[in-house]
Amino acid sequence: MQKIQNTDKDSRYIFITGGVLSSLGKGIASASLSLILKQMGYSVTIMKLDPYINVDPGTMNPYQHGEVFVTDDGAETDLDLGHYERYLGRSLNKNNNHTTGQVYFEVISKERRGHYLGKTVQVIPHITDEIKSRIKIFHGLYDFIIIEIGGTVGDIESLPFLESQRQINLELGWRHVINLHLTYVPYIKSAGEMKTKPTQHSVKTLMEYGVKPDVLLCRSETKILKEVRQKIALFCSVDENSVIDVPDVEHTIYEVPNILAKRGLAEIIHKKFDMKVPHLELETWTKFVNRIKHPKYEVNIALIGKYTQYRDAYKSILEAFIHAGSINNTRVNIELINSENLSEENVESLLNGVHGVLVGPGFGNRGIEGKIASIKYIRENNIPFFGICLGMQCAVIEFARNVCGIKDANSSEFEKNDFNVIDLMDEQKKITSKGGTMRLGAYPCTLKADSKVANAYMELNIFERHRHRYELNNNFREQLENSGLVMSGLSPDGKLVEIIEIKNHPWFVGVQFHPELKSRAVTGHPLFISFIKAALNKQKDIN
Repeated sequence: MQKIQNTDKDSRYIFITGGVLSSLGKGIASASLSLILKQMGYSVTIMKLDPYINVDPGTMNPYQHGEVFVTDDGAETDLDLGHYERYLGRSLNKNNNHTTGQVYFEVISKERRGHYLGKTVQVIPHITDEIKSRIKIFHGLYDFIIIEIGGTVGDIESLPFLESQRQINLELGWRHVINLHLTYVPYIKSAGEMKTKPTQHSVKTLMEYGVKPDVLLCRSETKILKEVRQKIALFCSVDENSVIDVPDVEHTIYEVPNILAKRGLAEIIHKKFDMKVPHLELETWTKFVNRIKHPKYEVNIALIGKYTQYRDAYKSILEAFIHAGSINNTRVNIELINSENLSEENVESLLNGVHGVLVGPGFGNRGIEGKIASIKYIRENNIPFFGICLGMQCAVIEFARNVCGIKDANSSEFEKNDFNVIDLMDEQKKITSKGGTMRLGAYPCTLKADSKVANAYMELNIFERHRHRYELNNNFREQLENSGLVMSGLSPDGKLVEIIEIKNHPWFVGVQFHPELKSRAVTGHPLFISFIKAALNKQKDIN
């Protein structure tokens, strides 16, 4: 674990736990609170503690975990870090996400090295001490450190994290620690009333672990009435003013900071910390949200991928479209299309009426021919195209087959032959371990002047995040370029092709990296912004 030099800031900790059921929105609540505190002038960071025993989510199936969010320093992390970065507007790193697997791996490694001098290694104090050292890694660097504990209170996996939370409460005291508990208040339609019992049981379970919540964020489908909040406060031993209802938002998750601000969450936190309440500036954020809710234009975008049954597999891409849509004052309607269902025979009917197509990232050969068939149709019919990682590689294969005449062109990931226009990097050929061994993190890229991507970025030197093993095979570069494929982005040494374009096409761009990971609320990402502009132009041509 990386050691960080502390400064003299008086750091305060806000723990966020969840109860009753998963997917209530702890990540959104954490990110929203971080934005509110940031907009009050504080320095803020957020940390996610994940109870699963995997060292990181890098080897987990997208259907189980959603996308893997990669940081600049190459950490494969939980998708909640994407929410944190999008709301905070700055990059985080590997110290912002810790898993049970990492904690136990470190403790066992220390034991093997003789670090514990023959002592019996136990959950308390050795596992909890390791967790606490990770929680405190930013101590003194930020005014507020928000700690989101994954899972649901009562899960056996999260017990060491909750015990560490209890110990930090005891060590630092109420002036430096606040506990927020996110819970669920269901509305039983047949009974015609809201039920507080699940929340009561959740709080009871949390208190059994020695943690008393200071604030309850109560999720519900509709507004929670005052008498219901009073009942929750009484039975859960929480101030009535600290029971905050957070109903489902109507339009976008980016409304949540405004809702929490209106509910007075910042004032409650400052009161509990015995701090003066500074001015909160949310005007820019509110304008951003209003453009999402009331756009002037509308476009239809097809997202072609292999994991379309689970939207969280493309979470950052979907959010990047929201950001770019707001900046273009446009509602972006996304249609997810499974590439396994695509062929040359049905591609025209399935893509009818779209103004742009994004072919997404992924691994393995399932659905690849469907992606290639769609790219051929897109290229020949001048539909704006955006290929990300595997999407870019499929675009190179399609171009090699149908423009260069290399009929057997393929990737060595799918079929090893003499025409692998996409192939493993030399250093990747020696790797057998799957975890954390891809090309990961931010790398520099030099753009070709007057290219579409250079015009989008408005600069020639960029840094973007990668997560892949395969690259464009340099043995075919000259043949591809002579046929009209533009290598518009290269590594600084010119050895790796990072971006491709096609001449005489309205907008055809494929990138080896993952630009969606650096898209931020309010500011967006240059490539997504430019792509939506191209889609708007396509819509005008159709109309």
